[in-house]
Amino acid sequence: MKLVVQVPCLNEEATLPQVLGTIPRQIDGIDEIEVVVIDDGSSDRTVEVAFEHGADHVVHHVRNMGLARSFRDGIDHALARGADIVVNTDGDNQYPQDRIPDLVRPIIEGTADIVIGDRQTATIAHFSGFKKLMQRVGSRVVNRAARTDLPDAASGFRAYSRAALMRLNIVTQFSYCMETIIQAGNRRMRIASIEIETNPKTRESRLFKNIWHHMFKSGIAIVRSYLMFRPYVLLFTLGTIFGLLGLIPFVRFGLLFFLEESGGHVQSLIFGSSMLVASFVCLALLVLADLQRTNRILLEETLERQKHLQYDQVGRPFDPAMKVPAADRAIARDEADLPPVRERVGPTG
Repeated sequence: MKLVVQVPCLNEEATLPQVLGTIPRQIDGIDEIEVVVIDDGSSDRTVEVAFEHGADHVVHHVRNMGLARSFRDGIDHALARGADIVVNTDGDNQYPQDRIPDLVRPIIEGTADIVIGDRQTATIAHFSGFKKLMQRVGSRVVNRAARTDLPDAASGFRAYSRAALMRLNIVTQFSYCMETIIQAGNRRMRIASIEIETNPKTRESRLFKNIWHHMFKSGIAIVRSYLMFRPYVLLFTLGTIFGLLGLIPFVRFGLLFFLEESGGHVQSLIFGSSMLVASFVCLALLVLADLQRTNRILLEETLERQKHLQYDQVGRPFDPAMKVPAADRAIARDEADLPPVRERVGPTG
């Protein structure tokens, strides 16, 4: 069984040595462990530091592409190299790498498809009270959309089985964390959680400007996922609300009409008509979303089959030109040379 630990990085030369130095190289039940650094257009010595401290491969973006794209490209690289399990951690040393054996254990034992490290956000000292509240609220919203019961939906310290990665498709450009949970939950994958303690904070987050920016971006991702997997929850609810708001003025007007006091209430009828039109629009969109849902399921099944054809070739030679986007390049460490020599094995873009 092969494990690939991927480390997305953006200018992490200061903390990357700590991360790479604490990643275990031997785990019971794992035959081979590879460490891959995904360099998302860093302008410092992240790539050089990665090789100096034991990274086996680097997937390099020539410009910043974002966390979701880095995650997706790392997954493509890992699957192409025959990974059975992929662990995702961060280059800022937020997560305890020595807990990776515990993180992958449920997958090795066959009891989970995805395992998430619960940071126990209520106990993190540098989180403000408002941020802790928003973390709880966000996790509840995601759990409702995914039909799961996870304490920390935003944690990026995760392990994925190969079968789970074949079924997941990342479409967001912001963060994959919530989207993958909602997808996995609605596809009835087994998701487990283990409690971890995070390391001391090393820097401010580069993923979002502030908590409001994070809430806005996360909200968009959640709404998109609702429309994809549970459109009736959002559209039927809105349609019902608009329908009730539209009926109230008409009922009121009817009562006043029988009491011969209906004059001068045209504005209420206009408002009610607008609300009823909005209700009908929501219901029409619900029908279209349900039809799109059927089409999406067929496309996802096709994509899963294509992934199996692409990645499940026994004894296949690794062809980075087919696995890594044209704008990027993959770099491998040549163990035969000391010091390590970077060998460019993909297109430079």
